[in-house]
Amino acid sequence: MPVSEKLRSATFKHIEAELYAFNDTKKEIRKLREEVIFGVNNDDENVGGGRSNYPGRPTELIATRLATNRKLRNLEEIVQAIETAYSQVTEDHRKIIKLRYWSNLNLTWDSIADRCNMHRNTATKYRKDFVLIVADKIGWL
Repeated sequence: MPVSEKLRSATFKHIEAELYAFNDTKKEIRKLREEVIFGVNNDDENVGGGRSNYPGRPTELIATRLATNRKLRNLEEIVQAIETAYSQVTEDHRKIIKLRYWSNLNLTWDSIADRCNMHRNTATKYRKDFVLIVADKIGWL
């Protein structure tokens, strides 16, 4: 399961930051999708007259905007990588990930290991395994 490649320290920290921000990232994706679909950012400068330059097919226009929004694509790629990795790891890995990144408890590694009935080294190994899997799914390895 774990990828045996070496990950740069900065990349490891970046992935951890994405794990901490996972729920916020999902909210940001929903917000961006709504903005694209419902047109919060109205790009049409032809207000008040004349014919619009946009085709008469709003569904295709929305689909194109969703597909070409780079920020949205990047966020979705990260969320999908985390969700895929999370579904592929063991229940012990999941406990560690939930407690460390998604519990808002700010626990030490010793506390996390105690709650999961394992040694601290095992807990940090599971963390490293998970981050490497996410990095592989994103394509950063």
